[in-house]
Amino acid sequence: MTKRILVVEDNPDNRILITDVLASFDYEVLIAEDGEQGVEMAEKEVPDLILMDLSLPKMDGWAATKAIKDKAPLADIPIIALTAHAMVGDREKALKAGCDDYISKPIDLRELGSKLAHFLG
Repeated sequence: MTKRILVVEDNPDNRILITDVLASFDYEVLIAEDGEQGVEMAEKEVPDLILMDLSLPKMDGWAATKAIKDKAPLADIPIIALTAHAMVGDREKALKAGCDDYISKPIDLRELGSKLAHFLG
């Protein structure tokens, strides 16, 4: 069965890159362009994993992650933060918000593949 990944990313270029990479790994890709849409899509589609940008319009990735993790049927979905926030403490802040892992941008495709394999088997 094809694993479904929700990509919550507001930057069109990043969305295209991530979508192309995930499609090449044979994942089904769902897209949300802001945090609110990300929460709605997670509720509606219940993906196998979420890649969450943290700097998003309407609702940032920290708040969207918390909203998803606070909903019982969604709490076990792994969320990997994707962010240009690579300052000291940002990884810890993402994990504290409920993210299961963290990848800084620009995305290292080997690291992404490794983390996807870890969470999706």
